[in-house]
Amino acid sequence: MFPELIDTRPLRRAIDDGLNWVVRNWGGELEAAAYPLLMLLNAIERLLVATPWWLIFLILGGVAWLATRNWRLPALVLVSLFFLGLMGLWRDAMATTALMIAATLTVIVASIPIGVWMSRSLRVRQIITPILDLMQTLPSFVYLIPAVMIFGPGKIPALLATIVYAAPPLVRLTDLGLRSVDPAVMEASRSFGTTPGQRLFGVQIPLALPTILAGVNQTTMMALAMVVIASMIGAGGLGYQVLQGIGRLEVSRGLFAGLGIVVLAIIFDRITQSFGKQLQARIGLSEAR
Repeated sequence: MFPELIDTRPLRRAIDDGLNWVVRNWGGELEAAAYPLLMLLNAIERLLVATPWWLIFLILGGVAWLATRNWRLPALVLVSLFFLGLMGLWRDAMATTALMIAATLTVIVASIPIGVWMSRSLRVRQIITPILDLMQTLPSFVYLIPAVMIFGPGKIPALLATIVYAAPPLVRLTDLGLRSVDPAVMEASRSFGTTPGQRLFGVQIPLALPTILAGVNQTTMMALAMVVIASMIGAGGLGYQVLQGIGRLEVSRGLFAGLGIVVLAIIFDRITQSFGKQLQARIGLSEAR
């Protein structure tokens, strides 16, 4: 046994007391600040549940066709959606999709500006990179503890935990994409007298879009990976069915819900990847010209 060199109990007690103080004094304010996220999640879920199944088939099938311009991906999407309905997982799949969409939209709004900031400042990158490393390596159960203490079990801590877990890839890939733009292209844009803002929005971001979209793809997959853990604190959806299958030792319930999560992952992964390939092809064609 390793010798006990220091007593960590005072440090642990100080951390616990500090969090309890935050809950007592700022719990209401933090809940109010997070309330718009709950409204967003509930609005998306109500919209998806109220939308007729055939319309969702048409929308996702159409988006898949726009992403590939052939019938293979739309056929895969339609078969996958049919599987969800056939197995009685439609309502839970819509709840899971709502959580994924709400988390992904929030991450996009927050992460892309941070990635832009990192790409323009070495010091900012040096500060934020260790934070991203911590967010990616820290077990999700660890940051569920303060989230549940502050907000209580429910959708808000589940959504916040999903956002924290899914944000790092998009921040990193936004930074990477902007820094990977050809210096010759940037120099040519400067020679035309463009401002930094014009170079960012007119040159860097359009050329970095395939990399940024790859970050969106990774964010989507990581958000879906959190659904089982999020179900433990009240998120519901397919993850809750998996949890019920574990608790009741119902293999079929857990298996079908797990396959439902895989089906959703395949749908959104293939669609976002296809749009990324389209952008890469267009950028390559424009550069060739």
